Amino acid sequence: MDKAVVILGIFVADTTYRAARMPVMGETLIGEHFHLTPGGKGSNQAVAAAKAGAETHFITKLGKDDFAQMAAQIWQEAKITPHISYDDTSYTGAAFVFIDSQTGNNAIIVSPGVASTISPEDVRQNAALIENADVFLTQLEQPIGAAYEGLSLARKAGVTTILNPAPAATLPDDMLGLCDYLTPNETEATALTGIEVTDIETARIAATKIIDMGVETAVITLGEQGVLLHNSQLSVHIPALNAGPVAETTGAGDAFNGGFATALSNGLSAEEAAWYGTATAALAVTRKGTAAAMPEKDEIEALLLSHRT
Repeated sequence: MDKAVVILGIFVADTTYRAARMPVMGETLIGEHFHLTPGGKGSNQAVAAAKAGAETHFITKLGKDDFAQMAAQIWQEAKITPHISYDDTSYTGAAFVFIDSQTGNNAIIVSPGVASTISPEDVRQNAALIENADVFLTQLEQPIGAAYEGLSLARKAGVTTILNPAPAATLPDDMLGLCDYLTPNETEATALTGIEVTDIETARIAATKIIDMGVETAVITLGEQGVLLHNSQLSVHIPALNAGPVAETTGAGDAFNGGFATALSNGLSAEEAAWYGTATAALAVTRKGTAAAMPEKDEIEALLLSHRT
């Protein structure tokens, strides 16, 4: 493989609803819009990486249903190489995504379906793929044991490892020691460290604790406050970039992770990669949807160039 990013994660079909507010229990509201789109953090990150220019491989499990066909189509369009286990005893995952039409902020419920059965053995069947990658990226929507196995295989082979600890979960004591990079948002960093992250300074305190927990470099995404890149040698704040009016923030974290992984696979430094991921996210939030919002390599490079000139 040449400059390859290998991602372990899940695909879900996003059923997205827009309304002025979330209904309370027992209440029915008339929504403003609905659309059905491909999603799942791993799949979104794979689309982001592929569109940003990386040779991208995606390891997952699907049912044998219409949503699996949707997945195959989006991966083909993005030029992702999928490595799929099929299981007809359960369904391909789905997600409820609520978008606040006033702010663009979101709330999400994920039902992973058959992807909730991805096992360490499923990951080991792709050991050669992982061991020959430039970068291995995973999240926590599939079982933690599968993520642990992927990180372990990659670490033993000297592959750069990224864990996006989303959704927040309790991790095995030694799992963070397998991570070159940990990429939580404010909520996930707070859950992981017990330190409430609200700004750059509290993010720096949490990042220091994350390093003490075994991670080489913490990369905390802070929404409109940008990104904090922190390790034992440096602590750098990357400001958010303005690529236009915000349409919705649903795919921002996935865009960042896909762009960040792509940049690292191309030999950029951690700081340069954080800028690249920030630009990827800045463009993604100006568009509706998740996978469909991911920008192309030329757009990302143009935004970075405009910022530096």
